[in-house]
Amino acid sequence: QVQLVESGGGLVQPGGSLRLSCVASGRAIGVWPMGWYRQAPGKERELVATIRHGDINYGESVKGRFTISRNKAMNTVHLQMNDLKPEDTAVYYCRLWTNVQDYWGQGTQIIVSS
Repeated sequence: QVQLVESGGGLVQPGGSLRLSCVASGRAIGVWPMGWYRQAPGKERELVATIRHGDINYGESVKGRFTISRNKAMNTVHLQMNDLKPEDTAVYYCRLWTNVQDYWGQGTQIIVSS
């Protein structure tokens, strides 16, 4: 069983920065990809960024502003978010997926507002 615990959300002003972290626990988690998704009120969940070994993928709306990384132990994924905009307001979810199952964190709220 895999568990994902996110941290780092909060309230930030436009133009500010935040760093999210997601710690994964479980067997053999290092071989599987991880990523971040977000869901704003009234909208569908969307891709923010994913990382799988050396392959990184970003959603169009965050390219150039957000950076995803993973630690050497492969059990923690970070999302550095710079130049935040009000439209980045959402609940951010960590995800880890295998060939047979999908795991999600509980979500962390980010509000970008002045």
